[in-house]
Amino acid sequence: MQVSHSFAGSCELSVVIPVYNEEAGLDALISRVTASAQAIFADSYELILVNDGSKDGSWNAICQHAARDPRIVAINLSRNHGHQLALTAGLHHVRGQLVFVLDADLQDPPELLGPMLEKVRAGYDVVYGQRIKRSGETAFKRGTASLFYRTLASMVDTDIPRDTGDFRLMTRRVVDQLNAMPERYRFIRGLVSYIGFNQIAFPYDRDARFAGETNYPLRKMIALAVDAITSFSVVPLRFASHLGMLFGLAGLGALVWVVWAWLQGGAVQGWASLAALTLILGSVQLLVLGVFGEYLGRMYMEGKQRPLFIISEVRRHPIAANEEPEVAAAADAKQNEVIRVAS
Repeated sequence: MQVSHSFAGSCELSVVIPVYNEEAGLDALISRVTASAQAIFADSYELILVNDGSKDGSWNAICQHAARDPRIVAINLSRNHGHQLALTAGLHHVRGQLVFVLDADLQDPPELLGPMLEKVRAGYDVVYGQRIKRSGETAFKRGTASLFYRTLASMVDTDIPRDTGDFRLMTRRVVDQLNAMPERYRFIRGLVSYIGFNQIAFPYDRDARFAGETNYPLRKMIALAVDAITSFSVVPLRFASHLGMLFGLAGLGALVWVVWAWLQGGAVQGWASLAALTLILGSVQLLVLGVFGEYLGRMYMEGKQRPLFIISEVRRHPIAANEEPEVAAAADAKQNEVIRVAS
């Protein structure tokens, strides 16, 4: 792979990092990512930092770095859109032939860029990080993550690797296909698996968070799990028919028992059990309606075709703007513009 040392025009590598309340670790993040990229690509790379409505000083810190380094592109979303949509916004701005995705908390070491690049040079289009150890995480977090991936694998047809996140190195043709997918409820690691091409796991030990606190509490973990399941599986819908058959057989068995007891001259007792069964059946019906409602609601939101994300501002170094007038103009035109994936 030829590495160009010129900053103007296209670049070899784009690094995309969503940022949400990561002010404390931004200096270390940019320093380590820059060192890893420069060691391989010299100046032929860009670092795209997407501020996802941070409530701390993350955006100001990003802008300060962008003012000093022409390889840094600072993108500010109009509000908090969520990690997956912030990552989507960054992927829509890449210029590199290779795209390196990682989180801002430095749990995924940017120094693994070199070893992962060797896999790409061997012919792979996607090199995804697969966690062996997860330092700094509670037993509950590790247990629920393991349960989620194994449950998901049993429910979907797409082979979504276990114990993986969004940490990966991809070729441009994979990213182009990913950007062409218009769906709102995005589970990007699943979408990348769906795309196909040559993919390979890169086992690694995940570090503890460098600074701050996790931005993925239990509520967001559950929401991501629901997005993953409803985006790639209709098993919950089939669950309704399975429950119907199960309770239908149970009802038939109960009817046989009642008729048999009546023929024997006995009286069937059990008003309490009848009330309990009525409550159980009612709760099951509500559960089934809830599952149908979840899918229907997602269809309703997709049908509105609202933008996936809205960009408030794009900032870049004046040198980058002068050397790349077309790219800079295109980026400036996206300010305050509705960005649609299906454009």
